Amino acid sequence: MKHTQQSGAKVYNPFTLSLYDWWVLNISNKYAWKCPTDTRLLPFFLHHMGETHLDIGVGTGYYLKHAPATHAISLMDLNPDSLKIAASRVGNTKIRATLQHDVFDTFPADWHGRFDSVSMYYLLHCLPGEMTTKAKAIKNAGMALKPGGTLFGATILGKEVPHNAFGKKLMAVYNKKGIFSNTNDSADTLRSVL
Repeated sequence: MKHTQQSGAKVYNPFTLSLYDWWVLNISNKYAWKCPTDTRLLPFFLHHMGETHLDIGVGTGYYLKHAPATHAISLMDLNPDSLKIAASRVGNTKIRATLQHDVFDTFPADWHGRFDSVSMYYLLHCLPGEMTTKAKAIKNAGMALKPGGTLFGATILGKEVPHNAFGKKLMAVYNKKGIFSNTNDSADTLRSVL
């Protein structure tokens, strides 16, 4: 199957997003990826989040709903359903802007140099291509940072990682369906594009 930017995004509709927190953030993170949301991913997210923050690949807005009330949050996603659900969950008092946008395309000029932090949680493994192709998305995200800002995220690597049987099965199914495109993503290939 040929993977496109839309392949990873189109799976997220109101029904699948209603199951996302339970399936991805609870079951998959805990048992397949061995990286629990509550003790690892959420604390990491909150530790690196700045006062002006851009979240790219917003999912359901789970991490953002835990942000301090003083933080100004902007959302970017290719999927309009994800944007709508995340914005609703986080609330209008924290959300400053939403943008339906492909992370491979150059960001609008007024989004350059605007944020203290940018997060890309569970985005890279859904983007098509090898890590060298995904480098364009990372570069674009970095352009949104103020000087000294922090780009951070979490991804699921497909290569040179000791996945358990559950993780291997999910990887195979998700890559076959075009939800993931991470078979060749490794720590070394990721480091090489940072």
